Amino acid sequence: MSTIDAAGMGNRIGGPGSLAGKRALVIGASSGIGLATAETLLADGADVLICARDEARLEAAADGLRKAAPDGGALSSRTCDGMDGAQVKETVAEAAGESGLDIAISVPGGGNYCPVLGYDDEEFSATIDLNVRPTYLMIKYAGLAMVKSGGGSIVVTSSTAAEFSSPFLAAYCAAKAACDQLVRVAADEVGQHGIRVNSVRPGLTRTGATDMMFENRPMIEAFLAEQPIRKDGHASDIGRAIRFLAGPESAWITGQSLTVDGGHTIRKFPWLEDVAKSVAGEELFDAIARGETP
Repeated sequence: MSTIDAAGMGNRIGGPGSLAGKRALVIGASSGIGLATAETLLADGADVLICARDEARLEAAADGLRKAAPDGGALSSRTCDGMDGAQVKETVAEAAGESGLDIAISVPGGGNYCPVLGYDDEEFSATIDLNVRPTYLMIKYAGLAMVKSGGGSIVVTSSTAAEFSSPFLAAYCAAKAACDQLVRVAADEVGQHGIRVNSVRPGLTRTGATDMMFENRPMIEAFLAEQPIRKDGHASDIGRAIRFLAGPESAWITGQSLTVDGGHTIRKFPWLEDVAKSVAGEELFDAIARGETP
């Protein structure tokens, strides 16, 4: 049987040159998952524009990428706040250039532990906005650019928190679930333009933002006990999944959320009340037990 499918593609997935001629944008690329994704895209030959808010960290990341993928595609960088619509629009235009944008990646968001009855009202809304707004802005402006150029692939970073209950992370869970639903609706609407939209749901992954969590080995062991594959996740694990959804190997996949978590979501999220108390403060839990807020 031939290894060539109906679209004329071989069965090779990735590798040097497999993204040659593709133009890619990664927002949130100064460290962690965004940086690992940019390295994978570059190594496979894509021309990549990396972005982040902190210029010094961004330039350090760019220097590291040039050393890590010296034979890959062209690399450029610019500062961009993924929460700022005007900046995202300008950044997309630069990434697209004259030939159009093929791949757009967004690594937004964050959150912290707090009991659902204890959030400051504005803090809850801010966490939702921090995760959903960059996702929307990327889909909007990258999508418009891709309509002009005849199609492309958008991949956003979600979380396993979108899929199952993660106690004491209610705002983050709600935000990531919203991102995944936005992905589905957007994919439904823009497929007619040849645009695919997907998300990746990382499990607990080693990045600069999670280093302190990994220093708490009892907490990490509680996570690993709920994973069939009992090993820490790394940014490169997520970057390879994003690379798959970004490239032509996944040409018939859209509106999906790919979970990369060592099997964690087969089981359950650990009960981390002690961690939440250390972050939010025991006095908040005491107040809630009295039916009050501090």
